[in-house]
Amino acid sequence: MKKVHLYQQQNPLQEGVMDFFSTIPFHLSFTHKPISKLDSILQKGIIRIGTTGDYKPFTYYNPETNCFEGYDIVMGKKIAKDLGVEVRFVPTSWTDLMNDLMADRFDIAMGGISRNLDRQKRAHLTAPYFSDGKTPLIRREDKDRFNSLQDIDRPEVTIGLNPGGTNEKYVKAHINNAVIKMVPHNLDIPQKVASKEVDVMITDSIEALYYEKQNPVLYAAMVDKPFIKSQKVYMIPRGDLDFQNWITLWMEENEMSDFSVKEKRLWGLAQAK
Repeated sequence: MKKVHLYQQQNPLQEGVMDFFSTIPFHLSFTHKPISKLDSILQKGIIRIGTTGDYKPFTYYNPETNCFEGYDIVMGKKIAKDLGVEVRFVPTSWTDLMNDLMADRFDIAMGGISRNLDRQKRAHLTAPYFSDGKTPLIRREDKDRFNSLQDIDRPEVTIGLNPGGTNEKYVKAHINNAVIKMVPHNLDIPQKVASKEVDVMITDSIEALYYEKQNPVLYAAMVDKPFIKSQKVYMIPRGDLDFQNWITLWMEENEMSDFSVKEKRLWGLAQAK
């Protein structure tokens, strides 16, 4: 009997795929999952928290004690405690905040960081833990003078502005006529409003309310009708699901705790609108 040889034609696509994989070295054919920051933090026994130290009541570097203080500083210490590690606060600025995070100068950024789409493009933003909006901090004697953004956006008005954050972004997008005076240190602007060096500071309502309580000359205007609404979040690197999931669960449990309620009242977050 004559033998019949069957020939099966190779699919060109299959042949190309096989050729591609045959060129990959064996030791590279199985990739390893990058170590999570969560594991790295636990192994090193320390979590590095980036914070600007210039945004009361969230974060403030006290030169008298050489320590950071504020609501988010307390929360940062709580994160470290619940992780079972030490905490190290790393100074940064609003201008350098994102680049410092991406350069691995710290593991998480905390301290009144506003949620927005530009930041989400480069980092992972957590769920919000506080909501407020942009309002003007003015002198109490001017509370009848400034009742709208149009009242502020006049050539005879000077706005004090700190570079790098969402305050700068808002002011430069919405102010066309008022004089904008850049102030390197955010903490200096409220005093400049009080001393009449500038007329207005446009900031988040929680910060405006804080300075109103500290100085009777100052007045937090329009807190019941902010120019825009915003939310505060923490910021961590993208693509690290293990660390993201731990922070998410920690925030959810913390929000339900008496500790969080007590600290929000202590730092004035519970009363802000």
